[in-house]
Amino acid sequence: LPRLPNLVLYRVRLNGDQAKQLLRHRDARTVDLPPRFGLELQALRLDIKDLPDIPPPPINAPFIAILDSGIAASHPLLNSALADAQGFLPPDREAHDNAGHGTHVAGIALYGDIEECYQSQIFAPRLRLLSGRILDGNADANTRLIENVVEEAVRYFHEQYRCRVFNLSYGDLNKPYHGGRQRGLAYTLDRLSRELDILFIVPTGNFPDVPLDWLQHEYPAYLLKPEAQLLDPAPALNVLTVGGIARWDQTANSIRWPHDPREQPIAQRDQPSPFSRCGASVKGAIKPELVAHGGNWALHQVTGEVIGRGLGELSTCKDFAEGRLLAEKSGTSFAAPHIAHIAARLLDELPVDASMNLVRALLVANARMPHASSELFGNDEDKLAQTVGYGMVDTAGLYRSTEEQVILIAETALGNKRHHFYEIPVPESFYGGSRRSRKREITVALAHYPPVKTTRLDYKAARLEFRLVEADSLDECSTMFDRDTPENEYQNLKELNTSKAFYGAKKRSKGTVQASTWVIKRARQKRLFVVVTRNDFGWAEQDAEERYALVIRLSDRENEEARLYTQINARLQARERARVRV
Repeated sequence: LPRLPNLVLYRVRLNGDQAKQLLRHRDARTVDLPPRFGLELQALRLDIKDLPDIPPPPINAPFIAILDSGIAASHPLLNSALADAQGFLPPDREAHDNAGHGTHVAGIALYGDIEECYQSQIFAPRLRLLSGRILDGNADANTRLIENVVEEAVRYFHEQYRCRVFNLSYGDLNKPYHGGRQRGLAYTLDRLSRELDILFIVPTGNFPDVPLDWLQHEYPAYLLKPEAQLLDPAPALNVLTVGGIARWDQTANSIRWPHDPREQPIAQRDQPSPFSRCGASVKGAIKPELVAHGGNWALHQVTGEVIGRGLGELSTCKDFAEGRLLAEKSGTSFAAPHIAHIAARLLDELPVDASMNLVRALLVANARMPHASSELFGNDEDKLAQTVGYGMVDTAGLYRSTEEQVILIAETALGNKRHHFYEIPVPESFYGGSRRSRKREITVALAHYPPVKTTRLDYKAARLEFRLVEADSLDECSTMFDRDTPENEYQNLKELNTSKAFYGAKKRSKGTVQASTWVIKRARQKRLFVVVTRNDFGWAEQDAEERYALVIRLSDRENEEARLYTQINARLQARERARVRV
């Protein structure tokens, strides 16, 4: 670090005890600690008179269905966007929300970040809500009926409104997944996803009864214990499963009395919520695929009390008639609708015939591992895969390409024992430029909806996966894969040799949505190809082609002179003109 006549700076590596000694040193005059984040409690006192006019969503806005305890239909932040509310739970089939759970979920699904809306005082719905009550007045399900009730609700909203995004914030505490065969509601969701080409977003489930000594001494290790495994339907392979991650690390009392150290957060910002259950799913498939803000807990250092006030996710409250427009709650139930909101909005930016495979692939391709979580687990790939999956969705480049980031997409179908080869049109400027040490990335994501069978431990009947490889030509690349596919030797082919983010081919290929990111540090001498391979199990029906979506994302954000979109577009047009001439 620089040394100036009146300033000497040192960077030192310390453990916790050494840091405390340094902070207490007699020559320490001021201490600038890391920022602390807390919910603005004034939001909980928002008055209806202070609300701006809430416009209805656009007439062609995408639908998003909330399958939950119902929605408080007259809530002033929700009523302009609520297109239909139905009850599917017998015998009364009541549609109103008596529990408050569904109303809280709905606010996040409709607006995304309610905290941001409150700060800006802009509440502008861009989606249309559908409410299907499948839970009772305690936000519980009739476990004997849940599969039929959910299927009835899904088919109704799909047939009546062509709804394609369904948020189901539910987990069965009586059905943790300990491996083995997949059954129950998870199978129902997998089957419906493929049949109707729809997307379910579900939470990992909550681990509500964490022993006090675990909270005191074993976070985050206890999240990986058998007691904290996924709840049905979170292990479903064709859905997106969402885990919770902490947004705030200050309780309500810590905000009022910032120098009182008695209430200490369990998780820091962007670390897994202390109640968020973890994966993996069938045969080790990565679960959850994504994480979003779901709340946090704190521990009182004197009483041992677990505290949640001030640490939850802000959203709409069913008791609005009593003056409570907004409330805060913690749980993975409130992480899932963050992703549902992004998914539904993404539909507005895609062609009308785009599949939900493409939506899943785009979301995972734009996910990034939270730095705080990577540090927490020491970049341990297995632990990160089970707690945060592919990470948090970065919406900065999700909806459209820019000169600094380009997204290439493909949707097609593939027969068994076959390959598809895609050459990445990497422009020369991606390797060159004024700052050659800058961070450049190539991300590849693949998604498909395989048929599933509960009678098989392998469960999914179709196996699709991808590799990113280097080769001098397409002929060289195709020869290499065609030779090794029949004996599965292609799985041992080395991918691009560079600094690679999570995850390796073996781990990611277990799921039905897969992604990896390569960090490019030097110019490549060979051409880059993404190879998609289908190699089904012997018991699977192999007549039909399997549809899939592929997303390739090139990023050069640190290059002020980047013109990725312009250059890649020119190369693709030139390639198309050459194909037409042939």
